[in-house]
Amino acid sequence: MTISPSLSSMTEEEKYQRFMERIEAGEKIEADDWMPDDYRMALIKLISMHGISEIMGALPEKEWVPKAPTLRRKLGIMAKVQDEMGHGQLLLRVAEDLMKPLGKNREDIMQDLFSGDLKFHNVFHMEAPTWGDAGLIGWLVDGAAIITQTNMLHASYGPYARALQRICAEEVFHAQHGESIILALAEGTEEQKAMIQDAIDRWWPSLLMFFGPASAATTGSSKQDITIKYKIRNKTNEELRQQFFDKYIPRMLSLGLKLPDPTMYYDKEAEKWVYQDPDWNEFKKIIRGGGPKSKSRLRLREIAYENNSWVREALS
Repeated sequence: MTISPSLSSMTEEEKYQRFMERIEAGEKIEADDWMPDDYRMALIKLISMHGISEIMGALPEKEWVPKAPTLRRKLGIMAKVQDEMGHGQLLLRVAEDLMKPLGKNREDIMQDLFSGDLKFHNVFHMEAPTWGDAGLIGWLVDGAAIITQTNMLHASYGPYARALQRICAEEVFHAQHGESIILALAEGTEEQKAMIQDAIDRWWPSLLMFFGPASAATTGSSKQDITIKYKIRNKTNEELRQQFFDKYIPRMLSLGLKLPDPTMYYDKEAEKWVYQDPDWNEFKKIIRGGGPKSKSRLRLREIAYENNSWVREALS
């Protein structure tokens, strides 16, 4: 029987080799395990962004709680907002464990958000002016989130993979909630049908951007390559976007909706959808705080953080 040497007796290169052997074998890395610095930093950035996006993503739907058309819809969207906030808190707790060895905590995450160093998802910088938008967020935005998150259900980092098990299960209900709103509108008046089409037309570029650029060269970021290398996820941005098209374009067309991109078609030989690339410069502008609702939603989050400082003080 071969006895593995202890980590203390290994060189950094040997530790790295052992780490890669573990993730190649499908083992889960835990918070107290040795990990390469770039793996830790990639996880902190990804999970912090995911957690904050869950919290910021509750804000456009929160705006519709008092305006939902029926009591049943009001209760449904209230429950969804509550779930999203819970997802955010769970993920920030996972991120905190990764940050402890660096001497950082949740306070640092929030300050990074307020300073602009921590970004949140591009879709949650956008406006939701109609009930059609509220339905579309649940149907297509949460649908896109499910595709992205299920791609990481078997992530090499154990705490994140386990958190995603619960989050993905609840996101399925969120997508069904949104689809229910959309189907009700699609079966309604011409004005209600037009409301869905208008929402899709406005949200289409954001939905394309949701999965990120096809290559790192587009934005100068290598996050996609690092997360695949370390088996945090297993599909590329473009593979996820194509999976979204395969699932939702037939559903959109079955409701009599038109694709916002009239040049879009399915290439049977290449077995993929051909589409017009979104403006990735606009994407960078949005996530840096230049979206329609970026400043107001960040300020709302900052006010809530300031107003509840007494709770943190009492707990500490």
